[in-house]
Amino acid sequence: MDQRLADLLKQFDLERLEVNLFRGESRDIGSPQVFGGQVLGQALRAAYATIEGYVAHSLQAYFLRRGDFNAPIVYTVDRSRDGKSFSTRRVTAIQHGEQIFNCAMSFQRPEPGVDHQMSMPDVPPPEALRDTTRPPPEVIERLPAKMQAFLQRMRPFEFRAIAPLDYLNRRSSPAQRQVWFRAVDRCPDDDVLHRCLLAYVSDYSLLEVATLPHWDEYSKGRSFMLASLDHAMWFHRPLRVDDWLLYSIDSPSASGARGFTRGSIFARDGRLVASCARKD
Repeated sequence: MDQRLADLLKQFDLERLEVNLFRGESRDIGSPQVFGGQVLGQALRAAYATIEGYVAHSLQAYFLRRGDFNAPIVYTVDRSRDGKSFSTRRVTAIQHGEQIFNCAMSFQRPEPGVDHQMSMPDVPPPEALRDTTRPPPEVIERLPAKMQAFLQRMRPFEFRAIAPLDYLNRRSSPAQRQVWFRAVDRCPDDDVLHRCLLAYVSDYSLLEVATLPHWDEYSKGRSFMLASLDHAMWFHRPLRVDDWLLYSIDSPSASGARGFTRGSIFARDGRLVASCARKD
């Protein structure tokens, strides 16, 4: 297995400290704090460790404090309710004696029902697009040192954007983006793991879409402080993160120093497998 992916999977191999208490490793991905997707995915994994026969169908998370990537994270799971069809968990992430994150999650026993969905956007297939996981070397070398360090990090996912960002000549543009993505190697056949990995990667690309209409202001010297506030996610259908998935994102609103972004995630065959929404 590709070492980048193997290291990511290791982060989801949580250490069980007690019946409802788990510890997960942290990683530095080049950002000032723990990557939010890491905490989302690990929290979902911790909740799954306390339940059997159910699949996660939704989560609502709040980021309370910046996480320290130099320290592990402890997850406490509250077994809020176990029902015949639905069960609920509440997970709290703790570092250095303080809560940095909490999340409510709902699980459902699989059952048949009515089925409909929106159509997948008409976009070029991933094979027709170049790898946009990082900009070309000649572009990276002209960027600020901190951005260079972030963009040069090796990622466990590959990304192919429909309209790649121009890092050297950023201009305001509509608040929407479509990106194909997949894991860099084959993952185990484990539905729980694939949902946790999707929670992880769902944190990529969302935040920046809310800033796209405002780059002209940024180029004039106005600064932005970006921080994740909350992240909601709904799982609709079975999925694999090692097959190409399309992330279709837009930002309907930004006001009061907060940006709202939502995303729809489609499988290669057009199935809507998950939806996301967040405030930054």
